[in-house]
Amino acid sequence: MSKREFLRFLAALLMSSGTTVSAQANTGVARKKRSVVVGAGLAGLGAARELTRQGHEVVVLEARDRRGGRIWTSNTWPDIALDFGASWIHGVEGNPITELADEIKARRIITYYARAATFHSTGRPLTKAETVQMESIGKRAVSVLRKAQHLEEDRSVRQALAGLELELKRSPQASHFLNMYLSSTLEHEYSGSAHQLSAQWFDSAKEFDGDDALFAQGFHVITEFLARGIEVKLSQVVKEIHWRQANVKVVTQTGEFIADQVIITLPLGVLQSDAVQFMPALPDEKREAIAKLGMGVLNKCYLRFPRAFWPKDIDWLEYVAVRHGEWTEWVSLQRAAKMPILLGFNAADYGREIEALSDNEIVASAMQTLKTIFGTAIPQPSDHQITRWASDPFARGSYSYNALGSTPEMRDALAAPLNRQVFFAGEASSKLYFGTAHGAYLSGLRAASEVLSS
Repeated sequence: MSKREFLRFLAALLMSSGTTVSAQANTGVARKKRSVVVGAGLAGLGAARELTRQGHEVVVLEARDRRGGRIWTSNTWPDIALDFGASWIHGVEGNPITELADEIKARRIITYYARAATFHSTGRPLTKAETVQMESIGKRAVSVLRKAQHLEEDRSVRQALAGLELELKRSPQASHFLNMYLSSTLEHEYSGSAHQLSAQWFDSAKEFDGDDALFAQGFHVITEFLARGIEVKLSQVVKEIHWRQANVKVVTQTGEFIADQVIITLPLGVLQSDAVQFMPALPDEKREAIAKLGMGVLNKCYLRFPRAFWPKDIDWLEYVAVRHGEWTEWVSLQRAAKMPILLGFNAADYGREIEALSDNEIVASAMQTLKTIFGTAIPQPSDHQITRWASDPFARGSYSYNALGSTPEMRDALAAPLNRQVFFAGEASSKLYFGTAHGAYLSGLRAASEVLSS
């Protein structure tokens, strides 16, 4: 089934379910169903909106003091909105987030991977020969991983590439180029460490075609739109979920909520932490999926400068770091947003490690890399904004990945409803689009359709 066919099928299912609910309501036979949605992110709000449209009474419980979950737009700097969580619509063609953005006429900005510059560990731009060598090493790594995906026994990406890594070890530059491929192309994309990514399944997700678009006013314009008319109770930390009874009972730190059904959209990291107790316990297959799927990290560091000292016509700066994964990816907002701001990413192991540092230490580390590239005379940043997603108790990571020991089918197990009472959504439950904002939203629509069908 193609992406567009899948979306048409989902829409038809929702319309069909809506007709059934309306007919019951008109005859007076069935009372309004009451649903509780745990989590006010894209998945939860998408599900709540659809259920509300189909006549359900819905309340959304959110642990934070804000809506959005891992969609989090900062307005600390009044002249520009910055996204701490999801930033881009990845692949605008046929993407359901594009449809929502069009509906509210949200202004978008396009960034281009083709507008990129790559810098050597010494700070100078790569020569043509070095660029060719790095691209060649990347292609060899892809070839090795493709072969590993046909082996009977799975292994980590690092294990699969051990032979190539050993061959390149004689050349420090070649080794750095291989690490650059692992960090930039894989770890920043999937959020998991190359030591933990499944070689067979790391790239099993589907993609939409087209450019990548930023929201000029921040991604929260989408979650705020979805939340219109929805009852969202903030600062409600869910502690227990009692199911397999006449009704579902959701217990928070302040009270209890009784419903016919509950949709759980907790991040995988929160499910893994056992911060929420299910009574009775979840089935073995679902607990295995939660334990074996990976929850990764991608952290952001926004640096604002008095002026842009880097090339103004590029969107992406890449750095071949000596230390694996350290400040290898940067986005410039100068061309796209006309702001002298650099956004530095750190993913996987280094992204998690850096959270223990203070803001000043993180900024100093970032500036060391930028001074290596652009010289010691560059200005200090006038301000900064930094994320720490692994330390966030209501996220415990950025997004999920396929870890060694997991399979894509485990996402189906995670998504499977229980007793026609407990339903699951969130990007980790999306077999096709895990790790993405559109995957989260589509999973919410899927869970809503399952509630309506039940």
